[in-house]
Amino acid sequence: MTGEQVFVSHAPGDLELVQDLFSTVKNFPIGVHIALEEVESGRSRKRLEGRLANSDVVVAVLTERSANSTWINQETGYALAKGIPVLPLYADPSLRGGFIGEVEGVAIDRENLSFTIFNLLCRLRSELAPLGALSVPNWYIRFPCTIPGCDHPVTLELEQGQTKLWKLHKHGHLLSTPCDVCDATYYFDPATIGFVRREDGGHDGR
Repeated sequence: MTGEQVFVSHAPGDLELVQDLFSTVKNFPIGVHIALEEVESGRSRKRLEGRLANSDVVVAVLTERSANSTWINQETGYALAKGIPVLPLYADPSLRGGFIGEVEGVAIDRENLSFTIFNLLCRLRSELAPLGALSVPNWYIRFPCTIPGCDHPVTLELEQGQTKLWKLHKHGHLLSTPCDVCDATYYFDPATIGFVRREDGGHDGR
């Protein structure tokens, strides 16, 4: 699982919500292209079309704001015409329609975004690394150690399936991974793979 591309189609008013939902997804070695971020960075709509055409999956974020969005309709239609899977991420099931009306998606729970992110990761793991029902797609995140003067690459391997990760989350357990050079240990939420804390030399870090 490296180098896969995810395109996120959304209404401009939902940018903050989209950024919250995809903040930890961006830590994986995949390309996450959020439509409005791409446009605001100065890229042309033509280049955005290239991002869309080269995506492995398109996530359509469907909320009340996006119900009448011309861009979402065009982007999902383009993806479907190109044979690119479209994953609906919806605030209400009634917002799905047309060719994605029957596509299994992910419900947005604004009161529990951790659960939404967990389900989003479930679907992305399934779409991007479909290795079979009994296999566990190996995902990981890699980042430089934040201990001053270290900067050694640290890797958190995700060998557990999503069901196991959710059980760990429900029981208050964290995932951990050490830096092989210094004595720092990093802890993450199993549901969202969000960073929780760092410990070094017996002291909590930031």
